[in-house]
Amino acid sequence: MPTTRRDFLNTITKGAAAASLAPLVGTAFDGTDLAPESGVNPIISQPAGSFESIQTHYRPPYKIGMGGVAIGNGFKETSDTEALQAMQGAWDAGIRYFDTSPWYGLGMSERRMGSFLHGKDKKDYVISTKVGRLMYPDANFTHNMWKGRLNFNYKYDYTAEGVRKSVEDSLLRLGIPALDIVFIHDLSPDNADMKDKWLDYFKIAQNGAMKELTKMRDEGLIKGWGLGVNTIEPAMKTLEVADPDIFLSATQYSLVKHKDDLEVLFPACEKRGVGIVVGAPLAAGLLGGADRYLYSGEKPKEIMDKYAKMKKIAAAHKVDLRTAALQFTAAPAVVASTIPGARTAQQVTENAASMTVKIPADFWAELKKEKLIEQGAAVPKTV
Repeated sequence: MPTTRRDFLNTITKGAAAASLAPLVGTAFDGTDLAPESGVNPIISQPAGSFESIQTHYRPPYKIGMGGVAIGNGFKETSDTEALQAMQGAWDAGIRYFDTSPWYGLGMSERRMGSFLHGKDKKDYVISTKVGRLMYPDANFTHNMWKGRLNFNYKYDYTAEGVRKSVEDSLLRLGIPALDIVFIHDLSPDNADMKDKWLDYFKIAQNGAMKELTKMRDEGLIKGWGLGVNTIEPAMKTLEVADPDIFLSATQYSLVKHKDDLEVLFPACEKRGVGIVVGAPLAAGLLGGADRYLYSGEKPKEIMDKYAKMKKIAAAHKVDLRTAALQFTAAPAVVASTIPGARTAQQVTENAASMTVKIPADFWAELKKEKLIEQGAAVPKTV
């Protein structure tokens, strides 16, 4: 198995040409493959136990998708050409689940995804976007997360009327006929705009957005809804007061940080038949080789020490750590999909191909022996 990103890319590119990668479809909870007759099936395993109830709520059928932060000029500017090439690369690699948000580039991510998807048959892909912020024109607005010219500002609106308008606005930006999943976005104590007032916003959403999205689901306008958040408290609270289908749990389940999701959120979701989409599976760049951890700019010593040990173990077993990180996030039964972001066609091609690589059992065993991952964490199928 290759040990460098260059070697890895060469290997997977040859594999992609030979196999003509088809949509990357997950596995059923009884262990039955759901992959098409031809194409590449992600290598994952489900932990012991029956989670048939999870299928009562909508789940995207693809174990890997593409997150839309990077093509929304997250962290640095990306050209229209690069963004379209990334989308084309994802499609060619078999990816058929795309996640975006009005927040990503203040509408830019949706516009760029839509410019690629609007000519595709809607039944051929799954898309999720988010509600909670409404955009309005502002030529001078800037934000340190989003680079380049934005031309829009935002205001929070978690009311029923705000949700309807947000969905309509997203459809117009995307230029597509329907949405599959709608996540209520950033309704969380880590949101710097809200901080300790997030519960006030949550109450508005409970009486507005949550009821309206449930109505839209029941009307057949969307297939499912949930929260897209970076902490577990809002998701747990939503399970108490509403009937969500799926959560986008970002920054909480990665190779270097997963205890809270594993021990608290996942079991609660399993009991309710609610699925999980894992956001930031590469820790927003760190596990993909970037000099960045999550979105704050801080790199905690505990995380960096763990990462350094993991790199040494991966090198000893000739395992690409990014590949291991992606497969790890897709392994739990409750996880419907993992959605790494990508700025280039090369990145998204690597991500898709990572789901087809077999990783030695000894690698996972050593990570658990060294207490670098939780003992109860599911791991992919191994050789």
